[in-house]
Amino acid sequence: MASPRRPKGRCLGLALASGGMLGGVYEVGALRALEESIDGLDLNGLDVYVGVSAGAFVGSHLVNGITVEEMIRGIKGNPGEEQLFDPAIFFMPAVREMRRRGFLLPWVIADAVLNFIKGPENPSFIGSLEGLGPSLPVCLFDNEPIRNYLARVFSQPGRTDDFRKLRHRFFVVSTDLDTGRAVVFGQDGLDRVPISRAVQASTAVPGIYPPVDVEGRTCVDGVLLKTLHSSVALEYGADLLLCVNPLVPMNTGSEDAREALGRRAIQRGGLPTVLSQSFRILINSRVSLGMERAAQTYPNADLVLFQPDPAEHSLFTNLFRLHSRDKVCEIGYHQTRRDLWTRRELLGPVLEKHGLALRLDLLEDPFRSVWDCLGHAVEPKAKVADRLDAALQALEASFK
Repeated sequence: MASPRRPKGRCLGLALASGGMLGGVYEVGALRALEESIDGLDLNGLDVYVGVSAGAFVGSHLVNGITVEEMIRGIKGNPGEEQLFDPAIFFMPAVREMRRRGFLLPWVIADAVLNFIKGPENPSFIGSLEGLGPSLPVCLFDNEPIRNYLARVFSQPGRTDDFRKLRHRFFVVSTDLDTGRAVVFGQDGLDRVPISRAVQASTAVPGIYPPVDVEGRTCVDGVLLKTLHSSVALEYGADLLLCVNPLVPMNTGSEDAREALGRRAIQRGGLPTVLSQSFRILINSRVSLGMERAAQTYPNADLVLFQPDPAEHSLFTNLFRLHSRDKVCEIGYHQTRRDLWTRRELLGPVLEKHGLALRLDLLEDPFRSVWDCLGHAVEPKAKVADRLDAALQALEASFK
């Protein structure tokens, strides 16, 4: 099959949303499905990339020429190879911040007790503790390991930590905590900031990581303003923008979900699970609204969004386990393949307009795996079981 040619002047882009460590792993699986199933799509050779938080982390690898296959290899974490989403990088306790703030705590409590004994205007002891805030840590984890990892990876031959030296345009979106405005690294004037520092700022989830000081700005996660920031790529001139949003609210009310997770799974998961689901609901509502507005503002551009099925309750998982990261990557791959197949009649003409084409022969193959690109000699157990089941069905059909 001859590869289609991109029409002259067409601008192709990719927008990757936030989603934390889980979202980044899911995005890599989804990108593998897109790369494999869309003929003519070169995810390292697009014209413009936009990344927010985890999407900025993944996008910074793509724009530096690191292939999806290499990222999948990093997720697989084979012995002797550096892991792409190593918990040691993302979940290093912010010991220095906790120690620095903790030194203030005894003095704040002592002052509160003294004021209470003297008869303050507010006789409530709890009220007298209002000064406790400055002694509480602003984060749980340190994000310097994230910056150090990226700076090290991008210092290798053929790569760069400088927006201005990239072959393709790359925008990383953060939020200025002091003004509430978007900070778009990679734009003129902000392209001198190292890519590693920009990604560190974009992934600085408040309460999880400390804000990042960048040229006098206090920067935190860009998802506070928008989820995808697709308008950044559209303003640049993207005619076709592929968007991946890994976070949707999980539907745990289905029979399958109740069987796998039990009843009231979200409440039983405690505060982290409740906050995660709440965040997903907020993200999902903003994505839908943002896509509608973008379509109205840029009617000549084609936007294609890929995101998980809300019924995929398996995405509630513990990513500290290597097997869980493998599982999420596989889910991202299969969910995206299923989406491409389901919307093939709609997406086919859209992609063709931009010199791309769906590989229906690959999408029809039920035995493909995200790990196929690694050339593993040993197939995953689930895949072997699928092949055996198909063989048995064929054998049974031959006797009818």
